[in-house]
Amino acid sequence: MCAKILVVGSNNTDMVIKADRLPKAGETILGGTFFMNPGGKGANQAVAAARLGGQVTFISKIGNDVFGKQAVQLFKDGGIDTSFIFSDPDNPSGVALITVDNAAENCIVVASGANATLLPKDLQEAKTEIENAGVVLMQLEIPLETVEYVTAIASSCNVPIILNPAPICALSDKLLKNLYIITPNSVEASMLTGIKVIDQESAKLAAIAIHKKGVKIVIITLGAEGALIFNNGEFIMVAAEKVKPVDTTAAGDVFNGALAIAVAEGKGIETAVRFACKAAGIAVTRLGAQSSAPYKREMGIF
Repeated sequence: MCAKILVVGSNNTDMVIKADRLPKAGETILGGTFFMNPGGKGANQAVAAARLGGQVTFISKIGNDVFGKQAVQLFKDGGIDTSFIFSDPDNPSGVALITVDNAAENCIVVASGANATLLPKDLQEAKTEIENAGVVLMQLEIPLETVEYVTAIASSCNVPIILNPAPICALSDKLLKNLYIITPNSVEASMLTGIKVIDQESAKLAAIAIHKKGVKIVIITLGAEGALIFNNGEFIMVAAEKVKPVDTTAAGDVFNGALAIAVAEGKGIETAVRFACKAAGIAVTRLGAQSSAPYKREMGIF
């Protein structure tokens, strides 16, 4: 079965500098290698899902510039349906400035550009696409009103919605109760609940609090520890792959793209999260965002 995934989200160009460490506030340090990669949470997740065998449609907005045009061509080359990638004549394509240290940790600043103008009025012509999706996957690098608009349509048609709540912002109970899965990391889970997530026990408390707001399945990603699932009143801890990380920039995006594929294929939630953890584990051993996403042939049998 070919999983039909609709990704609604951001597209950026990532400008990355490798450095020994991340700079402190007000500090200038000398970095090493500079490279430029296609990125953006939405685009990263769309590429990850497509590489893992999904039939992916990507809804996004770009500027009328070389970055946007290059991105669309890359999506087409990767087999992604670009019919609903809109162009903004007034704003540039999104850009992210990223520093990666020797421990593979990163800090990121994003200039949203055209991503911030992807509004519900743009998506009216994509309504049928939303209604017929196998899974809808979204993040929060686009306007929240757009996320709410897509959620309302998809939930009315019983389409499963996965929300990766990054970058985190306040989310209404109305939005949360329409989600099938939410995938915060520890920081995002803390901000959603007011519970400081520092270990598995505090993650369990946060997961319960989020579930009480109406989300069916809560998956809190815990970095090198793995991911904690809360579903049907039970907790399952899925261990992360044991690897030597090189760059964690798009690990969460690859995780979510892989998760969407597995859910759309009808895999059980534990198997889906194991699949997502393996994909993320491969991604962190490589530099870059979309360039780090693994292909289906690399994943073995699930």
